[in-house]
Amino acid sequence: MPEPSAILDTLTKHDATILAEWVKYHLAATTRRRDLVDEPTLREQSRRFLDAFRAGLQRDGGMDVMGPAWDEAREVLGDLSRTRAQQGFSPAETATFVFSLKQPLFEQLRKDLGQNAGAVSDAIWKATTLLDVLGLFTTEVFQKGREQVIHRQQQDMLELSTPVVQLWEGIVALPLIGTLDSARTQVVMETLLQRIVETGASIAIIDITGVPTVDTLVAQHLLKTVAAARLMGAECIISGIRPQIAQTIVHLGVDLEDVITKATLADAFAIALTRSGRAVVATRAG
Repeated sequence: MPEPSAILDTLTKHDATILAEWVKYHLAATTRRRDLVDEPTLREQSRRFLDAFRAGLQRDGGMDVMGPAWDEAREVLGDLSRTRAQQGFSPAETATFVFSLKQPLFEQLRKDLGQNAGAVSDAIWKATTLLDVLGLFTTEVFQKGREQVIHRQQQDMLELSTPVVQLWEGIVALPLIGTLDSARTQVVMETLLQRIVETGASIAIIDITGVPTVDTLVAQHLLKTVAAARLMGAECIISGIRPQIAQTIVHLGVDLEDVITKATLADAFAIALTRSGRAVVATRAG
């Protein structure tokens, strides 16, 4: 095992002082997010990382913070970065948690090493290198965590934006709003098929009134959804065919001859009722 470095000596002898000064810096920082992390949590996070940082020096003593000796430190920072990504911190605020340790650590190193300028310079350079790499590591983990949050939110939005409503016994409707791309088509198809199974519906109305444009790709996605519904034993009706959409479909040469299309959801619902052997009749009030 390598000899303990000046950084390790300083951390071991002045652990409490460095921790106290580091936490004081966090609490006084203008960028501190009091709305997202309280003081006890901040102290605990600082304590955990300082212990892990010292343990990395004890096991390694070198500069390879990506090696197994620094697993604990990376694990602590990984947990912190993922948590802060979910809480709404910025990447800079997360990395600053690590970078801010430099100030109390450097001050203590200068006091311990005194007039030995070479030793002070070497120790500060090594500490800077270690903390910079670990700080950048938090940014990488933060970014991955943030991407996971965004992906999960997108999935939730897709599911919420594709509600399948039961209009009548045996009749369901799927109102679509916004762009219909490949990813959303998959969600639409899965949601519609699942609802058909749950309700035993024989007719499904796909309303595209809220779809701004229909191109070849969108039309293909619609046809795939219709075909999948038919395989489940449900007939599909597409409503919301506005004049400009009708012209576009004709211009693109998309074949919708086998699909019933209507201008409005009301017209489609009326057809669905007729095909299911039902009818809506007017009655006198009173």
